[in-house]
Amino acid sequence: MVHLIDRRVQGKNKSAPNRERFLQRYRGQIKEAVARAVKGRSITDIVSGEKITIPVKDVNEPTFGHAHGGVWETVNPGNKEYQKGDQIQRPKGGAGKGKGQAGNSDEMSQDDFVFQLSREEFLNYFFEDLELPNLVKTQLASTTDFKNQRAGYKTSGTTSTLHVLRSLRGALGRRIAVGGKSARRLKEAETEMTALLQTTDDMSDPRVVALKHEIHHLRTRILAIPFIDPFDLRYSNRIKVPKPSTQAVMFCLLDVSGSMDEQKKDIAKRFFILLYLFLTKAYEKIDVVFIRHHTAAAEVDEDDFFHSRESGGTIVSSALNLLTTIIKERYPGSDWNVYVAQASDGDNWDNDSTICRQLLINNIMPLVQYYAYVEITEGEPQNLWEQYTQVLSHHPHFAMQKIKTPADIYPVFRELFKKQSK
Repeated sequence: MVHLIDRRVQGKNKSAPNRERFLQRYRGQIKEAVARAVKGRSITDIVSGEKITIPVKDVNEPTFGHAHGGVWETVNPGNKEYQKGDQIQRPKGGAGKGKGQAGNSDEMSQDDFVFQLSREEFLNYFFEDLELPNLVKTQLASTTDFKNQRAGYKTSGTTSTLHVLRSLRGALGRRIAVGGKSARRLKEAETEMTALLQTTDDMSDPRVVALKHEIHHLRTRILAIPFIDPFDLRYSNRIKVPKPSTQAVMFCLLDVSGSMDEQKKDIAKRFFILLYLFLTKAYEKIDVVFIRHHTAAAEVDEDDFFHSRESGGTIVSSALNLLTTIIKERYPGSDWNVYVAQASDGDNWDNDSTICRQLLINNIMPLVQYYAYVEITEGEPQNLWEQYTQVLSHHPHFAMQKIKTPADIYPVFRELFKKQSK
């Protein structure tokens, strides 16, 4: 007999390979669940994990059974009903002992399989349809960056972090504290000696000898105090803090006229989510403002922003006027970094498109850090696109892109990432 012993070192997370194989096998069901989650989630809640449910019929594994081969006969004692050659019906399931009424089906029901996707796994499936480069995926899904910052002093450290001034100040305080009593007594003894010598010239006087001995002892004691002690050394202390501590506001402008169907709104939501994820890597505090418009513009919450639909025409300048008013009243440029994302199908009243171009060039672009416009359409560019192309020549921090599928969203951000890397 041979005994095989497996002495390979196991990692801490032994189930990780099994989980990866599971996610790969059921990628289709997981992608559908992530797509449903994106539609129902808030933009600011996109970075958490997700609970995924898969029907049991989709996770069943094939099984193999062993049957008798060839022709075989059996004899069952006590048979009074069947003869040789009769077919025996398959027995139905036995009656259970549980409470409640029985169902009318022979099949047994099972609960769906439920498991939790982590934050990184959820973002990987979300990024998959956007066709982002791996480097960008890593930047968006990674943790917050930190910077070193001074935070007082500590008693241990390296020579390069030694704070000389603080150490000398501590040494001086220690010498004053330790030798203060002796210094006061030395001053008193010297005063007494001066007064005593004025009354007598006899240096052999016991009082003079005692004072001389005490003065010598006090001076020796004071000189014995070290100038600096290892206890006095202080080193600069540095801690890691999130960077930067600045704040930003993200404006989402969406056309909700009759020409914007649910599919276009879903693409617009992915576009807004990607910009929000990018901003979370650069700013600690982010406000999100939702502005929807058709013939009139209004600031709304996120639920109304994505799920309301209006009929009629489109006047985009109403949204741009409201955007300018909100920036000037609530988000001054000295305190906030302003980013604007606009999504539309490009269909706008002809005379209004010219007004939009003038508003962008003269009023809005000087107030914002970056303005990204996406036109969600499969046909030819609309009149709003033609007017917006003239904004590029005046302001380089304006970007525009035509989108047909979610995979077309990334080119809008490619130029933005280049600017941030300089």
